[in-house]
Amino acid sequence: MQDYWNSRFSEGGLIWGDSPSKTALNALKYFQAHNIRSVFVPGAGYGRNTKLFSSNNLKTGGIEISDVAFNLAQVFDPQSDITLGSVFDLPFITEKYDALYCFNVLHLFTESNRKKVIKLCANTINSKGLMYFVVFSDQESSFGTGKEIETNTFESKPGRPVHYFSEADLKTHFDDFEVRDIGMIKEKENHGRRGEHIHDLRYIIAQKRN
Repeated sequence: MQDYWNSRFSEGGLIWGDSPSKTALNALKYFQAHNIRSVFVPGAGYGRNTKLFSSNNLKTGGIEISDVAFNLAQVFDPQSDITLGSVFDLPFITEKYDALYCFNVLHLFTESNRKKVIKLCANTINSKGLMYFVVFSDQESSFGTGKEIETNTFESKPGRPVHYFSEADLKTHFDDFEVRDIGMIKEKENHGRRGEHIHDLRYIIAQKRN
């Protein structure tokens, strides 16, 4: 996984541009409405989303597996406290945050690891903390591409699974949390030489019960 992302960031630099995701803008509004003062971002990349939060007076932390992206983030968003590591290193993050924003990371794992990631993410936030996850939906144009290794999980590239969530499936993943909101959002993404593409994403806002 690290090699894959290092290759992408080495080749493309700020591969998604310098503007935050539309979902990050929505998350910021939600966090501000609920008096969130700090946010943690797994899969921080080069900081295009963390910068939105840190520049709006939220104490922002994150973790990023690619050392290439991590180095870019030190320049692009020096205000955020980003750690080099994978989501499975989250137990080493000792500080607790009010909220978590996770964009297009959860669907990159098989079922058992998705459940682990959710638990690890939940452990980074305070009691009653909020989590905003964004994932690929089963409405994506790439759904079904590659070998199906689990239900609705396809390996279009060796060693890189992609899971496509239905609404019911996404809710099931968050059975242990109170679901505050769930929905769909279209996200325009620039794929470099392949041009722009529209993703059909699902988002869920979940809250810890204690």
